[in-house]
Amino acid sequence: MTVAGGDGVVRPEVRTGVFFFCQFLSVGVANGFGGIWFASQGLSVEQIGIINAVPLLTMLIITLFVGQLADRAPDWRTVIVAGAIASAVFPIGLFFADGFWPILFFWAASVVAQTAIIPVADAAAIRLSRRRGFDYGAIRGYGTLGYLIVIVVSGYLVLWFGIAMFLPLFVGLAMLRGLAALWLPRFRAPPGEPGVNMGARRLREVMQPWFVLPLIGFALLHSAHFILNAFQGLLFREQGIGAETIGWLIAVGAMAETMMFFTFRRFANRFTARNLLLIAAAAGIVRWTAMAFSPGVPLLFGLQLLHSLTYALGFLGVMNFIANWTSEDIAAETQGFATVLQEAAAVLAFLGFGWLAGTFGARAYLAPAGIAFLGGFLVWLSLRMQTPKSA
Repeated sequence: MTVAGGDGVVRPEVRTGVFFFCQFLSVGVANGFGGIWFASQGLSVEQIGIINAVPLLTMLIITLFVGQLADRAPDWRTVIVAGAIASAVFPIGLFFADGFWPILFFWAASVVAQTAIIPVADAAAIRLSRRRGFDYGAIRGYGTLGYLIVIVVSGYLVLWFGIAMFLPLFVGLAMLRGLAALWLPRFRAPPGEPGVNMGARRLREVMQPWFVLPLIGFALLHSAHFILNAFQGLLFREQGIGAETIGWLIAVGAMAETMMFFTFRRFANRFTARNLLLIAAAAGIVRWTAMAFSPGVPLLFGLQLLHSLTYALGFLGVMNFIANWTSEDIAAETQGFATVLQEAAAVLAFLGFGWLAGTFGARAYLAPAGIAFLGGFLVWLSLRMQTPKSA
């Protein structure tokens, strides 16, 4: 990726890549150590569960509205910057919060502000990439790379300085995201320059089975990864796998995801978007079925490599599917609609898999395998209804 053009100005794709790198830094810290910090503040397991659930339920309500607001703004950048700054300001209140309700308020406000701009940023970045001819997958890969780095670094910082290090680290990285957002370029085509604006101009134009079914299919595929994040460490430990090996298994999956993002263009040139989703579904059936039978560590490492297909390839497939059939007029709104479907599927997956895992242990992974089959079937039905666009 070239940093500067002939006029010496940093290219928009570089500035977007920097933002994506910073976007998930605080998320990595929160996923790794947020629960431990809540417990250190005297919160119960039930209260910690509520704190994690409230932002997700809030996003189900507001995501579509935020997408509509972003599409109506002069540029998607406006909403992204506003959300990034809000997500940098709200966490400061955690320094003064004492007790469940204040912590819930400032935490939920911080997480919602950060999460709400993710579909807008994705929609804006893929449109910019198509207009300027760079690889959106690589831009998204910088986000995963930042997430990976911060998990490793924050682990050592917490080890050296204790859990008290969590809050200043979380707040500092949230502020870094806010600063990076201020450097974002304009995403829409400037006056006089044609934009990439083919496709439906109103959401109702694509609210047809052939378009909605792949979005539901990916939401089902994606729900398994929420399950994975919540339960894989516990189920690996029940198989007798040590903590160090569990850490490496998780890291291998994240590295495979990162590599797929950076090499996605090779796949995009060979397969249509919905065929990419079918590949992701097939990989999901294999991955979750194999994990249900508690395979040994060597095979588990191979299954973790499939994360590049079950998540990264599927995510990029659905992103391209949306961009192929919709115009810039509804880019963020459509992405928000897809995100709502994913969040709803995640809630249902959490509710069901907890009981299954407690009852059947690793055999519970047969449920995500069945869900992956259903998701792939819905994508196949869509292909039967509407053929892909020509290149």
